[in-house]
Amino acid sequence: MKTYVATPNTRQRDWLVVDATGQTLGRLATQIADALRGKRKPEYTAHCDTGDFVVVVNAERIAVTGRKLEQKRYYRHSGYPGGLRSRTLQEMLDRRPEEVIRLAVKGMLPRNRLARQQLTKLKIYAGPDHPHVAQKPRAMELIS
Repeated sequence: MKTYVATPNTRQRDWLVVDATGQTLGRLATQIADALRGKRKPEYTAHCDTGDFVVVVNAERIAVTGRKLEQKRYYRHSGYPGGLRSRTLQEMLDRRPEEVIRLAVKGMLPRNRLARQQLTKLKIYAGPDHPHVAQKPRAMELIS
């Protein structure tokens, strides 16, 4: 029996929609990362992008456990001396709730060109509306 290897010509990409209301941030991000990589499909191939497009709605209603809203910090550096800036999770959710989920999913993908390409298939929206209705996304079943 021959081993099946997916190629860019034979892959099947679907559109999935996820409602982030009340979902725990890390647990949701792992499932989104698996869907982006294609690990939920039987034809998963590590060196080929076989994953689906994922649309996340209601990103501003994400849940976290413990005191992470005050204690978890996001850091960025401008590149200049003394240019380290940080924000708490609560500040990030107030300013850009989409970025919180994007950074969580990005941290769960490998550090290579393929993962950067897969991250572009992630579409995140703070509210319940999204412009991808024409693609007919189906609801992604979340594993509790």
